[in-house]
Amino acid sequence: MISHSVIATGDDCVSLGQGSQNILVSDVFCGPGHGISVGSLGKYKNEEDVIRLTVRNCTFKDTKNDVRIKTWPDSQPGIASNFTFEDLVMNNVENSCNIKVPSQVKISNVTFKKIRGTSSSKVAVSLVCSKQIPCKNVEIGDIYLVYNGVDDKGSATSSCSNVKVTLIRKQIPATCP
Repeated sequence: MISHSVIATGDDCVSLGQGSQNILVSDVFCGPGHGISVGSLGKYKNEEDVIRLTVRNCTFKDTKNDVRIKTWPDSQPGIASNFTFEDLVMNNVENSCNIKVPSQVKISNVTFKKIRGTSSSKVAVSLVCSKQIPCKNVEIGDIYLVYNGVDDKGSATSSCSNVKVTLIRKQIPATCP
């Protein structure tokens, strides 16, 4: 368990790698930095699975990401499953609800809910999964992210590929239409 902490490293506030299981991250203030990261997964043969991660009640300020799952390109097979990201506040975060998976790591059973705040990037939600092994059972609910960038005016957007998402309740921006 990682809790009741203020972390300002300029890099990952919390980084969870292969073999991480049954982890709770709660009541953490992160920033500036890269956010809370799972990965990079799949770089080495026989990596242990990453299972049961909960990140809740955390605040991110001036970070590159809030929460993300990332894998190594041309990776080894692996599993990342049963993640819950909830009750998160973003203040000027570049990427939110971020899955970046050009790999053979099977990602499934991921929930993003009650995430609100401001995005410094027009693409506020990014779910980019592998064409050969799409992400499965991804649920998104109660998202309210507003674009506050200086380059381009307009609303926040989302980017999704190779993922089937179950949408519950409100989605701002519209997620994976």
